[in-house]
Amino acid sequence: MTLDDVDTCLGTLEGIRARRSDARRAWYVDGLLVARADAAGTVLVRLGGRDREQLVAAHPDTFGVPPRWEAHDKLQADLSGDADAIQGALRLAWERRRSARARG
Repeated sequence: MTLDDVDTCLGTLEGIRARRSDARRAWYVDGLLVARADAAGTVLVRLGGRDREQLVAAHPDTFGVPPRWEAHDKLQADLSGDADAIQGALRLAWERRRSARARG
């Protein structure tokens, strides 16, 4: 996967807006971060709790939580990993952010 593939995937979801954040590509729904480019070849996905734990356990070669993100609801996806799993994580992050906005 590439960042263009991430953009294509997220671009199909209602309310997603692409922006630049600190000169990095980022995607938001209703002003809430869904994902953004992170270190080279990776994307940061806004997911925490059980969702994050399950993805890391199920796809350890694709997902991880670098020490700097352990205290945050964020997950790092290696774009050379399982594309279907990454797309699923992006959709899940979108769903969670939309739900958070609806509650809040």
